Amino acid sequence: MLSVAALSLRLGVSGCQGSKRSIATVISGSKTSKVVRDRLRAEVERMRSQVFGFRPSLVVLQVGDRDDSNLYISTKLKAAAEIGIDAKLTRLPNTATQDEVLQSVMAVNEDPSVHGLIVQLPLDSVNHIVTEQITNAISPEKDVDGLSFINAGKLSRGDLKDCFIPCTPNGCMELIRQTGVTVAGKHAVVIGRSKIVGAPMHDLLLWNHATVTTCHSKTPDLPQQVGRADILVVGAGRAEMVRGEWVKEGAVVIDCGINHVSDETKASGKRVVGDVHYSSANQRAGFITPVPGGVGPMTVAMLMENTVQSAQRFLLKMAARWNQ
Repeated sequence: MLSVAALSLRLGVSGCQGSKRSIATVISGSKTSKVVRDRLRAEVERMRSQVFGFRPSLVVLQVGDRDDSNLYISTKLKAAAEIGIDAKLTRLPNTATQDEVLQSVMAVNEDPSVHGLIVQLPLDSVNHIVTEQITNAISPEKDVDGLSFINAGKLSRGDLKDCFIPCTPNGCMELIRQTGVTVAGKHAVVIGRSKIVGAPMHDLLLWNHATVTTCHSKTPDLPQQVGRADILVVGAGRAEMVRGEWVKEGAVVIDCGINHVSDETKASGKRVVGDVHYSSANQRAGFITPVPGGVGPMTVAMLMENTVQSAQRFLLKMAARWNQ
């Protein structure tokens, strides 16, 4: 397990100096994700050497042409190319119906050459589409986003080795591991209960033996709950809602928020901030993720990890059949 000193050397972070309390150690998602991508690139090369020409394959299914979705997709395709994953985009028009989207999902499910499928959300269609019906239609063996009810159910009951873990919570856990702080026995607080971040984050922390409190919009004493957290994960979608004075001194703070606020000093007239008020929280936290450059890069890295893992499982199944 990495010491704080070793982590500082590895990730180039600042921290506490001497006996006087200093600003929090910054957990760089950008640098940690590079470590993950380098490892995955080596694993893909190993698979290709074992099975000539084999490459993990990922399909991104998009409905419509939203600018923000296009940006996210290009980031995923670029990461896949760097690792050696064969990633392809399937785009349906914004007139696509639910049945047409389901047909596209089923076609990928039945294609043995594809190991991972993600549906880029939100679905940008003029027609009503029930998102959960689409994500639940993805084969659990190819659901590398970990959003289907089968994978979610396995995670909720602790079957961590037999499911795909949603990418953002999985990335958060990797960042927590990088601090060297042991999760077991700690009091963790998760703000937010979304199916993509908050709920699976609760489950991951719980099955890693933390005592977990989940807070949300109806929690009446949020500052007090935050103040009890040894590990705080925030995914509420509200800009800078968590104030530094709420944070327990020395806590690990993982900020999943991506919010745009007005800033006249920027050419765009706005800047990106998290759900945590960074400049005050980093005066009390022991470790903290920046926004941007924290959880975001890790989400993409964990998507790549799930895709490589799916391809490895596929090869193991093929080997078992050949040996029968």
